[in-house]
Amino acid sequence: MAKVFPQSQRPTLDPFVSSERQTFTIWMKSLLCQTNGCTVFDSDGHVVYRVDNYDKKCRKKVYLMDLRGRVLVTIRRKRLQFFGCWYGYRWDSSANRENPWFQVKKYSRFICMGSFACQVTVGFEKYQVEKLASKTEFRIVGIDGDVIAEVRRKQLSSGITLGDDVLTLVVEPHVDHSLIMAIVTVVRYEKPNSLDSVEATIEGREECEVR
Repeated sequence: MAKVFPQSQRPTLDPFVSSERQTFTIWMKSLLCQTNGCTVFDSDGHVVYRVDNYDKKCRKKVYLMDLRGRVLVTIRRKRLQFFGCWYGYRWDSSANRENPWFQVKKYSRFICMGSFACQVTVGFEKYQVEKLASKTEFRIVGIDGDVIAEVRRKQLSSGITLGDDVLTLVVEPHVDHSLIMAIVTVVRYEKPNSLDSVEATIEGREECEVR
């Protein structure tokens, strides 16, 4: 399976990349009172990501943060003539905060993409976000069909499936899960109950002006 980030682009000891499959629980609620958002837990029950400004009254900018509130990715929305566009900016010390890390474009509802909701490009690699049976479920697949990440409604060991606001995110080895979580944030924030028409392009280091 192709890696979402070549070894040369990220440090060897990267807290966001693992040699093992990672499983997260996404709760579409904020831990802060009077705040909309989402909270992400790892397999040990620890909070690893938060979005606390996930509010309908403030839809132009979203922050993906860690447990302590340190911003990892800033996601900005830009209105175009026929569709919305999201730009994500990394906040680590090696990143150029002036240039987007990734870009997400929403297609017009009249454009039919079949089962694919998003097209994802990382460097020279391309991926697709594929809609599944439930409107809240999707997976990210490579050109060869390999799954690199999948979002489904959370199922308990008893077999009970929880509601649409509790999801399981599975990320395959050598995939940057902060990037995957940023994509999930955009998709859920843009249209929480549907994946009808979105195109995502992850642009590595390509320059793109955002005003």
